[in-house]
Amino acid sequence: MSKSVFKCIDAHTCGNPVRLIVEGAPILHGTNMSEKRQFFLNNFDWIRKGLMFEPRGHDMMSGAILFPPHSSKNDFSILFIETSGCLPMCGHGTIGAVTIAIQEKLIIPKNPGNLNIETPAGIINITYKQIEEKVSSVKLTNVDSFLAAKKCSIISNDLGEIFFDVSYGGNYYAIIEPQKNFSGIQNYKAGEIIRFSQEIREKINNKYFNKFIHPNNSSIRDVSHLLWTGDT
Repeated sequence: MSKSVFKCIDAHTCGNPVRLIVEGAPILHGTNMSEKRQFFLNNFDWIRKGLMFEPRGHDMMSGAILFPPHSSKNDFSILFIETSGCLPMCGHGTIGAVTIAIQEKLIIPKNPGNLNIETPAGIINITYKQIEEKVSSVKLTNVDSFLAAKKCSIISNDLGEIFFDVSYGGNYYAIIEPQKNFSGIQNYKAGEIIRFSQEIREKINNKYFNKFIHPNNSSIRDVSHLLWTGDT
């Protein structure tokens, strides 16, 4: 039986877990991180499952792997892995991975305090500050965002008819604001929101099949996140 060993560093971004794989990453083929994301999913998805799912992970685990950049203008490339798959972009994962990489001296920035990072969704920019060796803040400028659709709707088993807009910002997000059948996130328990989200996301992607596909990258498709709003 073959054995693979991975060295990881665990951290979190405001409570959201980040596991940075620093040794054991596979060699990926492709001319950019979007192509390499597909290569990873087709050939090495067992790594994601082994490191993100129990017993080594949990249902909220999120991770990242750093790779060399494809352009000398950029500092490095990043692949995001988590229980739901390989996201084209992950904000908290980027912030956590950058913090680990800077503090552990895993990367040498071309311009200290500033990073250009290649993600499967495109190039993002990071500015960060340090107090001695510690990273004290990270600011992320994401890929271009846009409104993908307005006033869409599905029928939820628990809530009834729910209206939502869909926006893009590295992933497709369904945004659910207070309305007749949803009084606001403050009136529901976390477990209820999770249960609603799983059902509604599936129904959105079934009803609006092939509706949400990035115009410049067809591998980025479907709603992956729900954003619930209200008084918090």
